[in-house]
Amino acid sequence: MHLFAEATTKFTLELYWQLKESEDNIFYSPLSIMTALGMLQLGAKGNTEQQIEKVLQFNKTNKKTTEKSADCHLLNPWTPFLTMKEEENVHEQFQKLMTQLNKSNDVYNLKAANSIYGAKAFQFLQTFLEDIKEYYKANVESLDFAHAAEESEKKINSWVERQTNGKIKDLFPSGSLSSSTILVLVNAVYFKGQWNQQFDEKHTTEEKFWLNKNTSKPVQMMKQKNKFNFIFLEDVQAKIVEIPYKGSELSMYVLLPMGIDGLKKLEEKLTADKLLEWTSRQNMHRVEMYLSLPRFKVEEKYELPGPLKHMGMVDAFSPQKADFSGMSSTPGLLVSKVLHKSFVEVNEEGTEAAAATGVEVSLTSMQMTEDFRCDHPFLFLIKECNTNMILFFGRMSSP
Repeated sequence: MHLFAEATTKFTLELYWQLKESEDNIFYSPLSIMTALGMLQLGAKGNTEQQIEKVLQFNKTNKKTTEKSADCHLLNPWTPFLTMKEEENVHEQFQKLMTQLNKSNDVYNLKAANSIYGAKAFQFLQTFLEDIKEYYKANVESLDFAHAAEESEKKINSWVERQTNGKIKDLFPSGSLSSSTILVLVNAVYFKGQWNQQFDEKHTTEEKFWLNKNTSKPVQMMKQKNKFNFIFLEDVQAKIVEIPYKGSELSMYVLLPMGIDGLKKLEEKLTADKLLEWTSRQNMHRVEMYLSLPRFKVEEKYELPGPLKHMGMVDAFSPQKADFSGMSSTPGLLVSKVLHKSFVEVNEEGTEAAAATGVEVSLTSMQMTEDFRCDHPFLFLIKECNTNMILFFGRMSSP
């Protein structure tokens, strides 16, 4: 088991439990949020650091070791990243991940970028700034929050917009940064990929999507008949299909309950171990299937202090308890905002997805042919299959 992926999967679901109370669509990038929190952890000490580590699920994985056989090194270019040794810290894992995700390739567009903006004239520890650059490949810049908070906001938002090909606009809404802002940490993830087997637009028709047993709405349903990796989960009465993107390194997995109202039961049984097991290619089998998937576009925005506090990251937000002495010797630093914005569009050609997370630190003051019809609420995720890293996770309640 790749332990970094295990931590990401646990974090993905822990956050999902915090967000799923509403009946709405959900879409976020666990990778983006974890990277921003990883950067924050570099400057944290004591309980604050331990709580961030716990929320990131690294307190368990950091202490385990895994071994891979020498054969794998020859077969899989990702192998150096697949093993987590005790002597490697979490930030070295992020460093490898940033390098891998940003490798150029011709079949899809995937990039992850980090940036930190410090208040002019504020004294940050040199080691903190150097570590951020080394481990997170972050762009480090000074901004005048004290006298030009609005211009600083625009500059940060425009960086995010560029990194996400215009999909994430105004991550920090007008007036969200102020003269008390000391540091802003930002991560942006962007993905655009074409399906390995595209849907033919001629076969897309208007059909009903059932929001519940009594209510439906019209959607544009894409259709194709092809062979896909598939698994039927008898105990939760659900099925999963893997829809690969060109290059087959990234795939979307759709978790579809059998019944229109079956999502709650699926959610109740969902654990990190099960999700990794269910979406493992070796546990799926290739079947010919009629696949129907709605076209959809979702844009979401989350303020994460509440969910993160519930997950155990409490001290970072407290004026009395926050300890960011790894960032600066100036006392009184705390986290005032953690914002996350995400976008996904799924159509006949493929998928475009983007997400950005900003952390502001302030100073106080089984058939022969399977019929897979996604015509009622389902879960979906986009992951890098070699590492099992979940890049995006969502719930489609209403396309």
